[in-house]
Amino acid sequence: MANNEIQDWIRNQISSNEVLLFMKGSPEQPQCGFSGQVVQMLNYLQVDFNSVNVLADEEIRSGIKEFSNWPTVPQLYVKSEFVGGADIIKEMFQEDELLDFFKDKGIKTK
Repeated sequence: MANNEIQDWIRNQISSNEVLLFMKGSPEQPQCGFSGQVVQMLNYLQVDFNSVNVLADEEIRSGIKEFSNWPTVPQLYVKSEFVGGADIIKEMFQEDELLDFFKDKGIKTK
């Protein structure tokens, strides 16, 4: 795919999913510790989310970094808004801000 096609595909995925995690591997089998940590936090909060395995396609892996202007994966999007990577999500979780963030966005949690 051409770069603009990848960007359009990414934009479509983000807008089509209330909560979307671009990660290495799958929620059932994360392929890196950071992706695994974010999955654990989302599962703990009982947030329904979809995911995209960036390891399945190098164009998506590089395309999402370009799309968000963020150098690392995982990347969490909620209602089309880029929330952050593993470090930001972990900090929000530890400060009890992540649960409130989801509630403020109207996302069902535990």
